[in-house]
Amino acid sequence: MRDLEQGGGFPWFSSYDKGVPHEIVLPEGGLGTILDNAAASYGQRDAVVFQNNRISYSQLKILAETVAASLRKRGVQPGDRVSIMLPNLPQTFIAFWGVMKAGAIAVMTNPLYMESELTHQIKDSGARHLITLDIFWPKIAALRESLGLEVCYVTRVRDGLRFPLSWLQPFSARRQGTWVSVPFDGRTVVAWKDLFATSERLSVEVTDAAKTIALLQYTGGTTGVAKGAMLTHANLLANLTQLMAIVQQPPEKEHVFLALLPLFHVFGLTITLLLPARMAARVVPMPRYVPADMLEAFKKYKFTAFIGAPSVYISLLQQKNLAQYDLHHIVFCISGSAPMPVEWLKKFEEVTGTPITEGFGLTEASPVTHANPVFGRQKPGSIGVPVPSTVARIVDTEDGDKVLGPNEIGELVVKGPQVMAGYWQRPQETARTVRDGWLYTGDIAYMDEEGYFYIVDRKKDLIIVGGYNVYPREIDEVLHSHPKIREAVTVGVNHRSRGETVKAYIVPEEGVTLTVPEVVAFCRQKLASFKVPRLIEFRDELPKSMVGKVLRRILRDEELQKNTTERDEEGLQDVPSVSESGPEDGGKAQDSSVPSAQPSEKAE
Repeated sequence: MRDLEQGGGFPWFSSYDKGVPHEIVLPEGGLGTILDNAAASYGQRDAVVFQNNRISYSQLKILAETVAASLRKRGVQPGDRVSIMLPNLPQTFIAFWGVMKAGAIAVMTNPLYMESELTHQIKDSGARHLITLDIFWPKIAALRESLGLEVCYVTRVRDGLRFPLSWLQPFSARRQGTWVSVPFDGRTVVAWKDLFATSERLSVEVTDAAKTIALLQYTGGTTGVAKGAMLTHANLLANLTQLMAIVQQPPEKEHVFLALLPLFHVFGLTITLLLPARMAARVVPMPRYVPADMLEAFKKYKFTAFIGAPSVYISLLQQKNLAQYDLHHIVFCISGSAPMPVEWLKKFEEVTGTPITEGFGLTEASPVTHANPVFGRQKPGSIGVPVPSTVARIVDTEDGDKVLGPNEIGELVVKGPQVMAGYWQRPQETARTVRDGWLYTGDIAYMDEEGYFYIVDRKKDLIIVGGYNVYPREIDEVLHSHPKIREAVTVGVNHRSRGETVKAYIVPEEGVTLTVPEVVAFCRQKLASFKVPRLIEFRDELPKSMVGKVLRRILRDEELQKNTTERDEEGLQDVPSVSESGPEDGGKAQDSSVPSAQPSEKAE
């Protein structure tokens, strides 16, 4: 950073909270040292609390190292990829740390993925071992041969509970019709409890954190097929150290985190699994966002750290009985995935006494690169300033090299120790995205005179729905495969709580009858629920360039003129929400005890 500072200085340093360093000192070792340190210094503190189950940091370390030993017995070697396909449960924490202790690479897998998405990720990563929940077993069983999985470890909700809930849960699942029979054989399909049928423990030492991959986190970047961002132990440790520097919370203070963001998402993993461990904090995983349940959880656990997407904050503030709950115990809040409307920022601070800190990140940066000062001056609509040891600048979108001045709009590029090692087995795409250490984000932005950055647009046609990346081309291809559709194109339109929602423009084949429900049903068979268009408009033709290219820009401009944010709720050919809790839960709670999780920040 010092050589870059000499070339022009960093105006954002003057906006840092008092005590926040300009640069961080990277810790030695791998991620496992975080758990080791927490267990050594605060072993009796609760690490995870889920319903009637409490796991201390000492216990979590033992459980993780036992899982690591069992994985090694079943063939997992350092550097092997292990897919973790779980919602927010205690088992997710144990599985992740177990994979780290085994020296393997975690591949966090979205349980909402459809067949093509799941197949691509597992095969591309080369994962031969998968840890999942019983309700997802039918999906895995149908694909086992094509996925090339050698061993599947299957857990049940009851495994995360203590007696008597662990005894009652199977009866509840059978009564609700959510019980899944799994063909455990102890070899290729292993029960979760069998991982603990050993007294052995394993903890692999990471000797070169900068070159040892800890996590393959899949993302499309700014466009294209999903790619595995190679996040090393050093990358993730750097981001944790940067976050610790800006939140400035002493380890003696006992914090309580709400883990609502899905842990299979890089933001949820970093902020609500890794950061709490670094702080020896208690984490309460919540697999599904239900406003009433969350308010009761606030009352019971007195959360001090609250991290969520704008849609969660807004929904919470809209609860009629909100005044009955005291939320003043919150010390810091972080919001990502979309800008928070100013009126809601003000209202939240009025209710809680704590401002919401808006920031920015992307998978390729582990993920956080920017944040408004947690306790200092925050600028609504801004993503804040670069975190310590991170440099950001705006460059010309055409040549990518010319550095632009304050308030000039161009592409945001960042450099720092949290930037990925590259894309898994994709050197050419890595070279396009990371140039001379600079990560080209694909986001159009500007920096003001004080070093605060603002995102104004996206370089590509990426749509972000409640924090999830949605790629129009993928949806377009699905729509074009429908026999009654001649042409189709999708764009992102504004939504008051999700940031954006997907709208499809469709030109039917001549002489056919095509309905909105028919299109939606077709998409739901082939796409994850958050990718299914919420708005559908039938047209006679689509706007095109002279060479026949459909002009998405014109369609987006039309939507801006129509004030789509308001009309979305009025339902002009509006597809009904998949469920009360939004498009993320796939239309139904697979198991009443483990509903689906909410999404998180900008990157996938």
